[in-house]
Amino acid sequence: MLSDPYPIYERLRAAHPVFYAEELRAWLVTSYDAVNTALRSPQFSSERYPRMKQVLAKRGFGELVDDRMRSMLHMDAPDHTRLRSLVNKAFTPRIVEAMEGRIQQLADQLLDAVGSRGEMDVIEQLAYPLPVMVIAEMLGVPVEDRARFRKWSDETAAVASGNLAALPEEELRRGFAARNELTDYFRGKVAEQRDKRNDNLLSALVQAEEEGGRLTENELYSTLVLLLVAGNETTTNLIGNGLHALLRHPDQLRRVADDRTLIPSAVEEMLRYDSPVQLTTRAANTDLDLSRTRIKQGDFVYLFIGAANRDPAQFDHPDRFDVSRPDNKHLAFGAGHHFCLGAPLARLEGQVAIRTLLRRYPQLRLSDDDLQYRNNFNLRGLKALPTKL
Repeated sequence: MLSDPYPIYERLRAAHPVFYAEELRAWLVTSYDAVNTALRSPQFSSERYPRMKQVLAKRGFGELVDDRMRSMLHMDAPDHTRLRSLVNKAFTPRIVEAMEGRIQQLADQLLDAVGSRGEMDVIEQLAYPLPVMVIAEMLGVPVEDRARFRKWSDETAAVASGNLAALPEEELRRGFAARNELTDYFRGKVAEQRDKRNDNLLSALVQAEEEGGRLTENELYSTLVLLLVAGNETTTNLIGNGLHALLRHPDQLRRVADDRTLIPSAVEEMLRYDSPVQLTTRAANTDLDLSRTRIKQGDFVYLFIGAANRDPAQFDHPDRFDVSRPDNKHLAFGAGHHFCLGAPLARLEGQVAIRTLLRRYPQLRLSDDDLQYRNNFNLRGLKALPTKL
């Protein structure tokens, strides 16, 4: 499943697009129509925090969970609406568009450091550092701390790997410890911001917390952790998975190299073809029908975004990588109220990264076909992407 989940998705979808897995005590949803419906329906709740506490308590780890873990990802309206509105102003298309020059500058700096060695690991030298540098600058924290961010981010992200009940004890403890260390790091930065006002996202969130009623202290820290982790993990995987797909399809690579206006469309196809986030979860608020299947109130559902994006009922020849795919309404960023607020930024970073790589290294090619995926099923990404320049 780590190396290639898509044949399994196809089998699940063929058996039944809404399938009950006894061992998970949850429904596995794999069709585009059903996933899209559930993502948009208020009858499915994002309040997964109580279930997280329950699962971890049964494993004897209840003490690891506290209210700082409850981010906007685990909220419904009105709390979700309140928190999202505070952050959304920093990610509007207009503001993100104005960041293109700086993102381009950072990408060029990273590739300048590669020099003339003739080879590079795209993950290590571009796909990871670029997004974390961008989000660090937006938050107003030192870009030089990115090695620490990576450790904390990787270990925290393991807790979002898809199934808490199956994670080894060591990974659980390491993940929650990393999250606490990252929270403590932000606590120090918040203390610095209280004495001065800066034009960055961290300062704006601190001000909202100080005004009261808009953001609690726990919400402040959970939002900062979410922004840093989500702001780099998913975009790293977009760039890595996307370039991997492009290099494995030389005909499509030539099309993009010959016509750079295809890059935005190519990035959308990268998001669809090998989604950086493979699944999300919801709980039914009431008894309801989904794809002619009765879901009971309180039932838990796994919504497989990666499967929905390969559904032949929605996409012609879904296993074909096509950089000019028309009407590409993929679900890589979700849908409905929880549609990814960082989508404009992720798209821009992906476009800048791919455009810059193809411009500077027109002979770019894979140097190893035996690539390994990280041990995180949900946040799907490569450990390394070695290339020849």
